[in-house]
Amino acid sequence: MPNPYLSILVVDDAKFSSAMIGRALSQAGYQDLRFASSASEALKLLEDKPANVILADWLMPEIDGLELTARVRQLDEMTDHYSYIILLTGKEGENVLGEAFDRGVDDFISKAAMSEQLVPRVYAADRLCNTLQRLLQENRLLTQNIASLEQRNLVDSLTGLGNPRYLRQKLADSLRQVESRGGALCYLLIGLLDAPQLRQQYGDTFYNELLHGVARRLQQLVRPLDVLTRVDDSHFGLITLLDDLHECSPSSFRRLHEGLNLKAFKTSEGFITLKAGIALVGLDTKALPLDVEELLEKASAMLPEAYASGRVTALRLPQP
Repeated sequence: MPNPYLSILVVDDAKFSSAMIGRALSQAGYQDLRFASSASEALKLLEDKPANVILADWLMPEIDGLELTARVRQLDEMTDHYSYIILLTGKEGENVLGEAFDRGVDDFISKAAMSEQLVPRVYAADRLCNTLQRLLQENRLLTQNIASLEQRNLVDSLTGLGNPRYLRQKLADSLRQVESRGGALCYLLIGLLDAPQLRQQYGDTFYNELLHGVARRLQQLVRPLDVLTRVDDSHFGLITLLDDLHECSPSSFRRLHEGLNLKAFKTSEGFITLKAGIALVGLDTKALPLDVEELLEKASAMLPEAYASGRVTALRLPQP
């Protein structure tokens, strides 16, 4: 049975299409339906109240379905929410759809088969939304529980990430693992160049909101087993273990760099673009023994070059 209170937002500049979709969903038992005739109107509605499912036309004037998806994902980052996005499209081809999936779209409905596909696809989204929202709630509870446990002095209370003490502990553990089992260790120092100016301009409440958004985006961009920490007010640290030192290269982390620099953060002060620098230090057993503090210092020394060049700066140890 469908959840009659599932929040659905229909975004279509064609009134006839919106009316047809609304009638079909109402007949299927859904009661919480909202309609927007443009992406801009949809974003205003979503800021007032998030939607569980968004049905949007791919081709719309000014802001199309892909750009709307990007804006919705930024809203989701702010509100700890996940919107299930279905695009209505007449486009065909794996390349076109593959690009859309990469941009964060969850599903498609072919306009040519709208009458057959609409309700079943929304039913499927209905089931998935229930699971997604439960997982988000469990994750929030888990973060709260971690903060209340004895080891809370290893957790950054603002972002839920590890704090500097946790970073040093995990670096020491990782160095020992490389020494005993081989492989390579990659440490990335991620700095936010204009962070102090933004904090001074907008204040602490805004700045905490921005740091929270940066932390969430980083969590989306890194691998599940990577160790992500908040170092201080303008720096994050990332530890990743690899099979080979050659994998520890700037190209391996280009997506991380672009994800911070090329995609704005939605905040209460509007969209904020950051200039982030990444300093990368990689090592294998040949560089050991190595002190944790020495590793941290090498990464810090490289960060100004990363800001100036606009690229990931890298150092492999031992140096030739």
